[in-house]
Amino acid sequence: MDLGECTKIHDLALRADYEIASKERDLFFELDAMDHLESFIAECDRRTELAKKRLAETQEEISAEVAAKAEKVHELNEDIGKLLAKAEQLGAEGNVDESQKILMEVEKVRAKKKEAEEEYRNSMPASSFQQQKLRVCEVCSAYLGLHDNDRRLADHFGGKLHLGFIQIREKLDQLRKTVAEKQEKRNQDRLRRREEREREERTGQRSGSRNRDRRRSRSRERRRRRSRSISREKRKSRSKSRERERHRRHRSRSGSHSRGHRRGSRDRTSKHKKEVWTIRK
Repeated sequence: MDLGECTKIHDLALRADYEIASKERDLFFELDAMDHLESFIAECDRRTELAKKRLAETQEEISAEVAAKAEKVHELNEDIGKLLAKAEQLGAEGNVDESQKILMEVEKVRAKKKEAEEEYRNSMPASSFQQQKLRVCEVCSAYLGLHDNDRRLADHFGGKLHLGFIQIREKLDQLRKTVAEKQEKRNQDRLRRREEREREERTGQRSGSRNRDRRRSRSRERRRRRSRSISREKRKSRSKSRERERHRRHRSRSGSHSRGHRRGSRDRTSKHKKEVWTIRK
């Protein structure tokens, strides 16, 4: 196909470097390649559908039974073309014996095709049968004729366009599997990291809870010690107060007794003095 010159750099050394680097870490360029090939194949499939619609509008409409017989002839043509292309490739590689075996299979398929063509011819008017019935190749979107000869079929199925699309489609399937596996691995890694973070957070929360419990326990213990200390101080204060009160009372009683004794002494002294004074008088 006339796609123009590729804008990418095609260098085997760079490719080798990429393959080595991709083993160490995931560069994920396969995703870019998959997107590129998907757009390319999507364009080919779009052309295939347009060609089918065009054929449906231009070709004479036939019954479902006749269409099935024509489809069988097309399938046998495709088998013949693929076998001939494979035989030519084996012959070019020097594998003559295998090439001869493939040609023998071609003869068997040709016999089946002849029978299928007879059935198709008998199911249609002669005028309609002579018209070229076309179909669209599902691989490369090229037109194939119902009455194409073997050379034409071999050229198509062994041509670069058809084989190139086969290679592209196979590579695209491979890339899809690779990308799906890497995305699954990435999702698993992301899920594992999230679980690890959640586990660390739960561990941190439990540790924080234990620390808070320890702080609360120490705080309660300090409050209890402070309360006991205050209680002891109060008891000491009350004890001192009682002691001072007892001491005050004791001093009060002692003072009263001492004053009474002094009054009695004074009274006796005064009486004695009076008696002495009376005698002298």
